[in-house]
Amino acid sequence: MSRQSLLDTPIEYLKGVGPKRAEALKTELQIFNYADLLSFYPFRYEDRTKFYKIKDMQPNMAYVQLVGKITSLNEVGAKRGKRLVATFQDESGSVELVWFKGTKWIKSSLKLNTDYVLFGKPSLYGTKLNISHPELELLSDSNPTMRSAMQAVYSSTEKLNNQGLHSRGIGKLVNTLLEQVKGTLTDTLPSYFLEQHHLVRREEAVFNIHKPQSQDKLKQALYRLKFEELFYIQLGLLKQKNIIKGRFRSFTFEKIADTFNTFYDKNLPFELTDAQKRVLKEIRTDVGTGMHMNRLLQGDVGSGKTIVALMTMLMAIDNGYQTLLMAPTEILANQHYTGITELAEGLGLKIVLLTGSVTAANRKPIHEGLQSGEIDIIIGTHALLEDAVQFKNLGIAIVDEQHRFGVAQRAKLWKKNSLPPHVLVMTATPIPRTLAMALYGDLDISVIDELPPGRKAIKTVHRYDSNRLKVFKFMKDEIAKGRQIYVVYPLIQESEKMDYKDLMDGYESIVREFPIPDYQVSIVHGKMKAADKDYEMNRFVKGETQIMVATTVIEVGVNVPNASVMVIESAERFGLSQLHQLRGRVGRGAEQSFCILLTSHKLSNEAKIRLETMVKTNDGFEIADVDLKLRGPGDMMGTRQSGLLDLKIADLAKDSQILQYVRGVAQKIMEYDPNFQAPENKILLEQYKLQTKGKINWSRIS
Repeated sequence: MSRQSLLDTPIEYLKGVGPKRAEALKTELQIFNYADLLSFYPFRYEDRTKFYKIKDMQPNMAYVQLVGKITSLNEVGAKRGKRLVATFQDESGSVELVWFKGTKWIKSSLKLNTDYVLFGKPSLYGTKLNISHPELELLSDSNPTMRSAMQAVYSSTEKLNNQGLHSRGIGKLVNTLLEQVKGTLTDTLPSYFLEQHHLVRREEAVFNIHKPQSQDKLKQALYRLKFEELFYIQLGLLKQKNIIKGRFRSFTFEKIADTFNTFYDKNLPFELTDAQKRVLKEIRTDVGTGMHMNRLLQGDVGSGKTIVALMTMLMAIDNGYQTLLMAPTEILANQHYTGITELAEGLGLKIVLLTGSVTAANRKPIHEGLQSGEIDIIIGTHALLEDAVQFKNLGIAIVDEQHRFGVAQRAKLWKKNSLPPHVLVMTATPIPRTLAMALYGDLDISVIDELPPGRKAIKTVHRYDSNRLKVFKFMKDEIAKGRQIYVVYPLIQESEKMDYKDLMDGYESIVREFPIPDYQVSIVHGKMKAADKDYEMNRFVKGETQIMVATTVIEVGVNVPNASVMVIESAERFGLSQLHQLRGRVGRGAEQSFCILLTSHKLSNEAKIRLETMVKTNDGFEIADVDLKLRGPGDMMGTRQSGLLDLKIADLAKDSQILQYVRGVAQKIMEYDPNFQAPENKILLEQYKLQTKGKINWSRIS
C-alpha cells in the first residue's frame, strides 16, 4: 500500500475505532481518515511523570495524578440531576469522584477494588475536595515508560467523552496509528528545503508533535509543521495570482485626459496626501497594462478612499468606459452618490443611483442608459447584481466594504462584460498585515495610511456608569457650541429583546435630561421601517436634531461633519473593530471630536484590553493587530473565507514572522519555477495538485 493510500484509509478501520466511534469522530472533529487523525494536533502538553498522594491535594492545583482503587460506586439523584459518584482511595486517604454525563457507559466500564491511575483537576464542593470527570486507566494497562513530562492533550467534546474519546482516548488512537505508519511518512517538501530552511523531516515532526522526546524536538516539530502549512497556502495564492495575470486580460486605460485633469485642477477639495498619490500611481500602473487589476484598497475611516475611487473611475471614463461602485447598504450607497455627485460637479458626467428603493418605472431608463453607454457612473447596492443590469462597456467595478459581500455575489460582476472589468475592492476595516497576506495573498494590496491634513485626532476616554451625569454635562456643553452627538447602544441578535429595552430606556433617560424645546433627539434602530429610519437620519444630517440615539445601524454610512461626540453605551459589549468603526463617525469636520466609552465597573480582562487600546490609539492597523491577538483570524473576518484560515497548527496572531518568511520563499519559487517543472520541485507540483483538487477558484474575483 502506498503512503498516500494508507493515509486515505477510512478512520473506522483503525484498531479501537469501529463504526460508532468513527461517526462521532467525523461529526465532532471532521476526522474522516488516517491523515486527518495525524494532523489533529495536541493543543498543549502535561507532565505525566509526577504522582501525588490524596492527602497532598489542594483545590488550586491545575491537575493531579494519583494511583489507587475505586472502593464504591453509586448512582445518585434522578432524571436531569442524576450523577455517578465513586470513592477513590490510596494509603493516605480518599476522595470523591463525580460524573454528570455518560454515566451509563462509565459505570459499566469501571472495576471495584482494582488499581487505577487517575488524572484530573481537584475542586472544592462545599468544604470537601472532589474530582469531576477524571481520566482513569487500569494500572496494569499503564506503561510507565510511556509517561512523559510532555504528554499531549487533545481537544474533545461531550459526545466523544461519552464514548471514551476524551484526550487520553484520542491519544491512544494516535499512538496506535503512529505505530502503523512508522517508516511510511515520506516528505511533503523538497529535500533541498530541509537543509536550506533548517527543517526536520516530516515523519520526525509528526512523531514529535504527538509524542515529544524533548522540549527541543517539540520546538523543531512545531516550526516544521507551521512552515509547511503556511508555505503551501502562500504558494497556492501566488500561483493563482500568476494565473490571473497571465490568463485574464482586461481593458487598457491608455491615457489620462480632460475629465481626470479638470477634476484634479478645479474640483479637488484638498491636496492629496502622499499615501493617496502612491495608491493612485499603483492603480494607474495596473490599468495601463491590459492585465486584469485585482486590487484591495485598505484605508482607515476618513483616510480619503472615496476620492481615490472617484479618480480611478475618471481614468476609465477618459478612456471611454463605464464605471460601477457597489456599497453594502442603501445609506452608504446614498452617501457615495451625494458625495461623488458634488465632487464631480461641472464635469458633465451622467451619474445615477440604483438601490432596492428605486421603483420599476424608474429602473427602466437606468437599464437603457447603461446599455447605450449614456451613463458614466452607477452607484448602488446589491441591486447592481441583478441580471437586468447590463453595460455597454464596464471598465472598472469598485466594491466598498468588500467583506460584507459574498464572493459568489461579486462573481456576478464578471458576467456584465465580454472582458472582465478591473476590480478594486475597498475596506475601512484595517486588516493586519499577516491576515491580509493569508486571506488576500492573491490580490495586490494598497494601503492609505495617513489622514488628510487638518484632521484632528479624536480624543477617546473611558468612563464608568457612575460618571454619567458628568458625561451629560459635557454633552450639553458641546451642544451649546453648536455640535451634534451620537449615543450608540449595542444590539446583539441573541438578546435582542433585552437590547431593545436597553435602547428604549436609554432614549427615555436622554429625552428627560435633554427636554424639548431646548433639545431635539432622533432615534434609529433595526426594528424601524426603512422610511422612518431615513426620515430620522435626515433630520440629524440636516442639523434639526442635536442627538442621535441609535443601535449599530450607524456603524457604516453616516457622514455628519458637525457631529463631534460619540458616546458608546455598554462599550464592553462591542468588539474592537466595531468600536473603531463607530468612533470613525465623528472627527469628520475641522472641530475637535470626542469618543466616550461608557461601561459598568464589572469588566473582563479582554474588555479592559479593548478599552485601553481604544483610549491609547486612533491607528486602525494597531487596533486590528490587537484584535487579531484577542479574537483570532476566524472571528475577525466572520465566516472563514474559502477555508483558507482553517489552520491546523499555525496561528496568524503568533506566527507572523514565519508567515512573512514563507511568503518570501514561495515568491522566489514563483520567480524561477512558476509551474514547478524543475526535478527538485516535483513534490511541490504533487502537493499543489492535492491542495487544489476539488476547490472552487473564487480568488479570480477578489
